[in-house]
Amino acid sequence: MPTLDRQDNVFVLDLGDGENRFHPDWIAAVDAALDEVEKAEGPRALVTAATGKFFSNGLDLEWLGSHGDQRRSYRRSVHELFARALSLPMITVAALQGHTFAAGAMLSLAHDFRVMRADRGFFCLPEADIGIPFTPGMAALIRSRLSPQTAHEAMVTARRYGGSDAAAVGIVDRAVDQEAVRSTAVEIAEAQTSKAGDTLGTIKARAYASVLAALRDTANLLD
Repeated sequence: MPTLDRQDNVFVLDLGDGENRFHPDWIAAVDAALDEVEKAEGPRALVTAATGKFFSNGLDLEWLGSHGDQRRSYRRSVHELFARALSLPMITVAALQGHTFAAGAMLSLAHDFRVMRADRGFFCLPEADIGIPFTPGMAALIRSRLSPQTAHEAMVTARRYGGSDAAAVGIVDRAVDQEAVRSTAVEIAEAQTSKAGDTLGTIKARAYASVLAALRDTANLLD
């Protein structure tokens, strides 16, 4: 399950050491951690990381398959997590040490910056291959954070981008050695802790107003 640590003014949220799929309990734990980060005062920033082979493998399709009656509320919680990450009133950095797929990739895109391992692991939006179309909110998030050409390729071809390829097309900001992923993310976050506060929150809310509206539009949560 996710855990939260603090290194001076940088909070480090570790998503876990498994596939880190979006199980309802996992989402609740992430939300609780973000509650703590938001309640903190003074300079601060957030690094979201993980341990092991995966950053996140996306939606918990096994759980969803056996809880079809909760599909809408589940989707709502996922969309709200994206919206919350996108609009946090502090600088956020995703440290992608492993595979970053589907909803996990979208969560990383909701961060201000991304650092990825250069030699192993993939960033991938596999929805075209697995037969699950993007909701309007998901599509809006992806298009808002990637160039038109890269968003198109990533969404319609389900291409798997290695770290160096992801950096070359602007999906991630840096591709570094494995041992430097988290430390580089913390370094980026540390340099921006003074930005935290209401002004930054307002800037993000206005910059991504249409994306946030799409993510929170409960009429468009299903495929």
